[in-house]
Amino acid sequence: MTTKQSGTYFPAGVVEEFLPRIGRVVEIQDHQLAVFLTSDGTIFAADNHNPHPKGGPLAEGIVSGHYLYDPLYDWKIDLTTGLVQAPDNGQVQMYPVKVENGQVWIEI
Repeated sequence: MTTKQSGTYFPAGVVEEFLPRIGRVVEIQDHQLAVFLTSDGTIFAADNHNPHPKGGPLAEGIVSGHYLYDPLYDWKIDLTTGLVQAPDNGQVQMYPVKVENGQVWIEI
């Protein structure tokens, strides 16, 4: 584990364990995260909870570019900000990610 001023980074796996455009659930410090590798090689980590009033998981969503289409309500979520796109609204908690020597680290 590595400590930074803004928080602590925890190992989440190696890059090869994440398939492009397919979500993977990672549990860190009692947080269930949905981690996505986009087709351009960027890795995003989000709270694995849909902001829709009925909730649901996000890890099973479909990734296109830097957007996630949630599996239950087809909400479009910007993975760079966590904002749900219009006409829907809401926000997903996003977590900073870094990759060092092939290891994925997520800040909690």
